[in-house]
Formats: sequence, structure tokens, C-alpha cells
Amino acid sequence: MTTRYHPVLVTLHWIVALMIFMALVVGGPMLAEMDNADPEKLTGMAGHMIWGMTVGVLIILRLITRFVTNKPRKADAGNAALNTLAGLAHWALYLLIAAMVVSGLIMAINADLFAIAFGDSGQALPANLMIFPARAAHGMIATLLSALILLHIGGWAFHQFILKDRLFSRMWFGKRKVTSETEETPQALKA
Repeated sequence: MTTRYHPVLVTLHWIVALMIFMALVVGGPMLAEMDNADPEKLTGMAGHMIWGMTVGVLIILRLITRFVTNKPRKADAGNAALNTLAGLAHWALYLLIAAMVVSGLIMAINADLFAIAFGDSGQALPANLMIFPARAAHGMIATLLSALILLHIGGWAFHQFILKDRLFSRMWFGKRKVTSETEETPQALKA
């Protein structure tokens, strides 16, 4: 056991969080508002595709790092049901991020977006991407992911401001103290 996550995991967490925020709040909505005949949309679409594939690679690296590094004991909200829900929510975040990447890839393949955006095929974007089921799934997953991220932030706020257990310090940079499972307490997190 340790008091903090590995610095590589921390770095990946914050990079992926920022990239997902940008994709959900800026990239996706901005692209959805643009007309598919607008040449700028093709440039934005290419960037969004690269961004999404990068998130996919980084989330795989994050999962690998999570499994191979020493990590802190599971957070305790003082309620078994909340602890179980928190664990499920964390895995749901991974699942939804993976689903976003996969649905984006499926949409790109079905709409021939790789050839259009990167292959200089000269084709225009399809008039309406919503004809592809993966596009509808991509939008629904984005909504679910946004809601789960808000729940995740709410869980952090609960730990930080109600329980005052300094949970945030676990996913930040600093000295990682190695402890036995029995000696790690909320006070150990304050170090």
C-alpha cells in the first residue's frame, strides 16, 4: 500500500481528464453545430478524431499503469453502499470512455471519415452523420459520460469538504509513503 497513486498514473489521470473535458465541452458541441458542408468542419473532425484516438491510447496506458503500480487503499466514505457505488462508478468511467472511442471509430469507419479527413479522397462529409447508429450512440454515451463525470466531481467534493479526508492528495503529486494496509488511515493521507 501507498498513500498516493504513482506519478505516471496521476499525470495520465489529469491529461485524460483535461482532454475529455475539451472533447465533451468544446470539440463535440462545436462540431455538432457546424454544417457538414462547411470546410472547417472537416478540419475540426480530423482533429476530433485524432484527439479521441489519443484519449483511447492514454486510457489504455492508464489502465496498465493502474494494474502494475502500487496504489492506495480504497477510499472509504463510511458507508458500504457508497463505497460499492464509487467503485462501480470508477469502472463505469473507464467503460464509457472506451465506448466513446469505439463508437467514434465505428462511426468513422462507417462514414469513411478516415479517407475523407486524412486520405485526400476529395469526398465531402456525409450530409448527416446521424444516419449512422454509431453517431447516435456516440452522443448518448457523451451525455452519460458527462453525468458520470459530474457525479465523480461530486464524490470528490464530498470527500474533500464533508469528510475532510484529503482524498484529492491521493491523485496529486508528492511523496508516496509505503504503508501496510492496517496502518493507512485518513490521517496517513494528510502526509
